[in-house]
Amino acid sequence: MTKRITVIDGGMGRELLRIGAPFRQPEWSALALIEGPDWVTQAHTNFIEAGAEVITTNSYALVPFHLDDERFSALGQELADLSGRLARRAVSGSGKDVRVAGSLPPLFGSYRPDLFDAADAPRVIDPLIAGLSEHVDLWLAETMGSIAEAHAVREALDRAEDDRPLWISYTLDDALPPRVRSGESVAEATQAALDLGATAVMFNCCHAEVIGPALEIANGIAGSSAEVGGYANRFATAHGGASQANDGLSEFRDDLSPTDYREVVATWIEAGATIVGGCCGIEPDHIAEISRLHAG
Repeated sequence: MTKRITVIDGGMGRELLRIGAPFRQPEWSALALIEGPDWVTQAHTNFIEAGAEVITTNSYALVPFHLDDERFSALGQELADLSGRLARRAVSGSGKDVRVAGSLPPLFGSYRPDLFDAADAPRVIDPLIAGLSEHVDLWLAETMGSIAEAHAVREALDRAEDDRPLWISYTLDDALPPRVRSGESVAEATQAALDLGATAVMFNCCHAEVIGPALEIANGIAGSSAEVGGYANRFATAHGGASQANDGLSEFRDDLSPTDYREVVATWIEAGATIVGGCCGIEPDHIAEISRLHAG
């Protein structure tokens, strides 16, 4: 029997930049929420039209790291609510059966699990959940750099008494063998996600080549208890060590065209993936190719 594959969207931030939305650092994708919300709806629509069955709220950059503490305190929850409403608007306008995933990002900077502060985490994550809560079908804790970051998400959802499905997606080092950026093993991270009640264990925002081996490990541990999946970035260079998501705009590799990416994703499906999509630099054309794979 052919397994059911769910196609999720691609990278929101770079899609906003590609289509001409307000975009700069350090605000990143949050700037469009502040200065041009209609662009966010358009970006979601682009991915839906390409075949995405799950779209992710544009809440990834709604943290002090991108907004600064003052603006986050004043606007964080309001912008999270707006990101949820815009995703719902895009779904409604499409007339398609598309789910909305509430993006819960790294709270203190991408690729930097060493900066994670468990004591300060509730100040950042609780307003995001409160703002998004009315609008989402499921939660996506994405680009988690450590097991501790995933724990913070579960604890926040428990505080909110929210029992909607939780997908946990870890970011991996951009080198083999696969491991979470904290240095923790894929096996440890997978088991931790299952223990936290995740209904899907995923890997994202890393080179495509490390996701396949991670999926094989995760699928062997998760079995039938959770789905596994992946969505890679298209960055030409690796991110690690003291790298920060705001250090500059990364160049894209030239060997991940939409058809190239489709072939990579096909190997993930062979490794057990049932949820596939893209992260930074994966555009609607890439998602359209994955959708053709899925349809086939």
